[in-house]
Amino acid sequence: MKDIRKILNNKILILDGAMGTMIQDYKLDENDYRGEKFSDYTSSLKGNNDLLSITQPQIIEDIHYKYLTAGADIIETNTFNANSISQSDYDLEDYVFEMNFQSAQIAKNAVKRFNKNNKSEKFVCGSIGPTNRTASLSPKVEDLSFRNVTFDELYNAYYEQVDGLVKGGVDVLMIETIFDTLNCKAAIIAINDYLNDNDVDIPLMISVTIVDKSGRTLSGQTLEAFWHTIKYSKPLSIGINCALGITDMKYYIAELSKIANTSVSAHPNAGLPNELGEYDDSPDFMAKEISELASKGYLNIVGGCCGTSPEHIKAIKNVIKDKSPRVIPNINYQTSFTGLEPLIFRDNLNFVNIGERTNVTGSSVFKKLILNNNYEKALNVAKEQIDNGAQIIDVNMDEGMLDSEQAMEKFLRFISADPNISKVPIMIDSSRWSVLEEGLKNIQGKPIVNSISLKEGENEFINHAKKVKQFGAAVIVMAFDEKGQADTIDKKVRICKRAYDVLVNQVDFDPRDIIFDPNIFAVATGIEEHNPFALNYIEACKEIKIQCPEAHISGGVSNLSFSFRGNNAVREAMHSIFLYHAINAGMDMGIVNAGQIVVYDKIDKELSKLITDIIFNKDPEGTEKLLEFSQSFKKDYKKKKTTQEWRSYNIEKRIEYALVEGIDEYIDEDAEEARLSLKNAIDVIEGPLMNGMNVVGDLFGKGKMFLPQVVKSARVMKKAVNHLTPFIDKKTTRKSKKILLATVKGDVHDIGKNIVKVVLECNGFEVIDLGVMVPGNIILDTAKKENVDMIGLSGLITPSLDEMIDVAKEMQNQKFNVPILIGGATTSKKHTAIKINPEYSNGVIHVHDASKSVSVSQKLMGDGKSIFKDEIDQEYKLLRKNYNNNKSDNLISLDQARQNKFTCDWDRYIPTKPTFEGVKFFDNIPVEELIDYIDWTPFFNAWGFKKSYPRVLENEETKNEAQKLFDDGKILLNQAIKEKWFDAKATIGFFPANSSEDDIILHNEKFNLYNLRQQTSKSRNKPNYCLSDFIAPIDSNKQDWIGGFAVTAGFNVEKIGQDFSDNNDDYKSIMIKVLGDRIAEALAEKMHEKVRTELWGYTKNEDLKNKDLIKEKYIGIRPAPGYPSCPDHSEKLALFDLLDIKNNSKLQLTESYAVYPASSVSGWYFSHPESKYFGISRITKEQLADYSKRKKMEKEQLIKIFPQVIDL
Repeated sequence: MKDIRKILNNKILILDGAMGTMIQDYKLDENDYRGEKFSDYTSSLKGNNDLLSITQPQIIEDIHYKYLTAGADIIETNTFNANSISQSDYDLEDYVFEMNFQSAQIAKNAVKRFNKNNKSEKFVCGSIGPTNRTASLSPKVEDLSFRNVTFDELYNAYYEQVDGLVKGGVDVLMIETIFDTLNCKAAIIAINDYLNDNDVDIPLMISVTIVDKSGRTLSGQTLEAFWHTIKYSKPLSIGINCALGITDMKYYIAELSKIANTSVSAHPNAGLPNELGEYDDSPDFMAKEISELASKGYLNIVGGCCGTSPEHIKAIKNVIKDKSPRVIPNINYQTSFTGLEPLIFRDNLNFVNIGERTNVTGSSVFKKLILNNNYEKALNVAKEQIDNGAQIIDVNMDEGMLDSEQAMEKFLRFISADPNISKVPIMIDSSRWSVLEEGLKNIQGKPIVNSISLKEGENEFINHAKKVKQFGAAVIVMAFDEKGQADTIDKKVRICKRAYDVLVNQVDFDPRDIIFDPNIFAVATGIEEHNPFALNYIEACKEIKIQCPEAHISGGVSNLSFSFRGNNAVREAMHSIFLYHAINAGMDMGIVNAGQIVVYDKIDKELSKLITDIIFNKDPEGTEKLLEFSQSFKKDYKKKKTTQEWRSYNIEKRIEYALVEGIDEYIDEDAEEARLSLKNAIDVIEGPLMNGMNVVGDLFGKGKMFLPQVVKSARVMKKAVNHLTPFIDKKTTRKSKKILLATVKGDVHDIGKNIVKVVLECNGFEVIDLGVMVPGNIILDTAKKENVDMIGLSGLITPSLDEMIDVAKEMQNQKFNVPILIGGATTSKKHTAIKINPEYSNGVIHVHDASKSVSVSQKLMGDGKSIFKDEIDQEYKLLRKNYNNNKSDNLISLDQARQNKFTCDWDRYIPTKPTFEGVKFFDNIPVEELIDYIDWTPFFNAWGFKKSYPRVLENEETKNEAQKLFDDGKILLNQAIKEKWFDAKATIGFFPANSSEDDIILHNEKFNLYNLRQQTSKSRNKPNYCLSDFIAPIDSNKQDWIGGFAVTAGFNVEKIGQDFSDNNDDYKSIMIKVLGDRIAEALAEKMHEKVRTELWGYTKNEDLKNKDLIKEKYIGIRPAPGYPSCPDHSEKLALFDLLDIKNNSKLQLTESYAVYPASSVSGWYFSHPESKYFGISRITKEQLADYSKRKKMEKEQLIKIFPQVIDL
């Protein structure tokens, strides 16, 4: 028999359909289930389908045969409940082996019978169900720690079941319908143990059940968290089955196909049960939906679950027989731990806080609660840690008065009942292996074991490591060997390196799951030998990172300040300063009190110096100096209050004035005064507040107010409504039109969307803002749930265009009847008309900017909406017609374009060598130095002012409000600088390179850079440019270089903006993001100048003013991937790899290649004096195919990345 793994490379395999549904058709009674063997059995056996493999084997074989005839490649054994736990309901535990053995034999016989007349590879899959009990949830609401099954009972049940299946001859095993990941882990371990014990190699399929549209299992875990929990088992396939029909399941299959590096399977129900318990999805309907999934490259295995029949399987077989299987991606996974949700060490994850207070040895409060058996209150300690920023919770129950194993089990079970805690990964902390093992058996996610060491020798160390690996957990390894704890740099590094080599080479432990704790000891104790302890840890971190690649470093931070117990201010400062230096040395995570970390830059300067001297062992008298200083360490806070003349107006006029002027200081008391006067809160909203907002809307519509003012007005309105909401009688409210806004999946930009939201709210619309990176199914599910009147989609990067098309298609499939508004910098009326509008029949309208959103929305909601939609449709039809008539007229062949490339006299040109090769990282760049580089025109553009700076401040129509906006911007910018909200960083690199045709060859790398060439027909003497033209050709024998850069205003911009938004201050929320973008662009400009004049130095004598830089009068260019000259956003992967971004500025790419945080800029440096900016307007299918071949990337994927330039 062929290996199923090899077959999966070439075709989509068909799984069979429902067994239970088919059995129901036979209408069997109690006697049929009993058969002869159980005719005198005391218990009722009707409904025990697994028993039929013993009592009615022919029926089961016939069902298998029908599925094989329908086209199934894989048939599942009739053993879904053939385990001792489920069979205990019938008192049939003693027959479990026989059920499984016979079921496997029956399925094998069906295959033999089918193959008498057919020659094809068919496989028997041993079905392993979840049992009817869950290890992670309590069936008793009054006792959260109660379980009706233990991990060990599950393990034993699964081991026994596998024994029967394997001896019966199955080709594959499948753990399916998983609703609890802890049950699944018991099955995985039992299967692996059995296969190892019996020296058998059988592939394992795993299939989870997503119970509803929340995207979670019954026990609460997300799909991504589930995958990262079980991927260590290296399954043949990962899939989803049961609970959902294909309509709801397809979103999760799409998600799974992107994150899994193995085959993906789907066997959905035939829809959801109707009122009669029947399934409504017909074979043709299911087949059509599955065909679409297969066409998108999402499937390797597909079949059916509840309600499906051989007719369903036959229909599915017919539509996918010519479809190619999903290409399994090669994914370089980052470190991950999981609770109900995943914690993934993405590039922007600088440091992981491990909450330390759920530790009986470290928290007297927690210890007292546990000793008093008050576990429910003890959960509050964990919640508080998470609220304060802990990303992992450390749980330790090592206390002499406790049964530590029982306490660990009980508290972990309590945690699993609270999703606000169990969402984060757990660190099981104990010095006793038995406690650690008990913890592993009570956590459904991927935990961290804290800790193991070489203290008892290598054999014990290896045994414990293997057990941890069995559970798919990560492990902390203490720097502790047979001779004791490591205190010097050499001992720390030597022990960690020894442990690393044993784990990686002997245990085959994933290095990404290894975390070293090189021992943080107390300093400033007055004992001289302790003085170098902090410095030793920091220096050891640097060397461990070099000698133990991909491993992580942690430590118990509070140990450091043990000598200052009782002085929290000093302890917090010590922790922050130590962490600052340790993180820079390679420390990734630490056990800290998440609520007691102060901002490094806000520590008193004198205190900071004293502590730094102690940490780096610079001053022998440092301890005495710190003790003396700490006695007088205090902080003060002050506030001030102002008043204005307009406060004497009557209440209606005060509210109007506050709204028009954007003053929120008194709005709560004014709203309350109006409520008491008008009696009903809703009358205040629909009276003075809406009257005031109507004035704002009228002024805005007449051009007498500008966007910044409108946003301020909305801030005031929101604050007033928040005050009045508790007093509103829901029965008296009148319904307003509702619009949903979202930045589509893969895109992190939201400034424009946020402005549109404010403008619409100011004009009486109710806006549901889903934020950024929103998947299509969430958009549509929310739109249905909220019964919205319109959907607005926003995007800045070109891959977002394809996401918008997918949303429009799905809205058509689901028969939506609400219009779609399209907006964002990358969108256009032309693209909307040509690509999106044809996919949806109920209105797709492009909105050019925020100022147009109100009029468009009002027309779509007004009495003349049908006429307006018809006018738009006619306009878009004309645009499509003109495009189709002209689309290829002025394009030339790729060969012609290459022959007309830009050339220069390379013999006479001598490239300038940069001052260094490789990468340099620039951190803590003073924002003050960037102010002179700011281009203020986009600042005003973002707020709806069309004129450029400084003319916008001189124009009679705009100057007053533009000046106010400018002043507000400068005030907030000064505050941001003073309070260090920005964290400006830059990464610069130079790399030896030459060009070869359209590609740029990197001599010291394993990859090249790929470029597109202009293909429009040019007038005489005008070349068809490609970026590679500006790099010396490889046959010129000239060494040339290309540069790369990535700069950011920092991760804090998003957080500060959200804080303002949470406080109903949309004006400042938008303002800080706009300023963040300006700072990032200014940094890019400054670094480019530094490159030109110093770092590369090809124009050392340049003397340009900021206005010259804005007009691009400099020599050389800095094009960015995703922009006109290089529209392929995916080239950012190569750029980030070259610049080693994950180890310096920590920027992150979304799945659509948007850079996070949004206030960031990245791109290439070209130094050739004739290099220039240009645009790739359109390319032919010929160039697309050529580019796809060169880059080894599927054409369909490229079309999604830069659809705007492809002439299709």
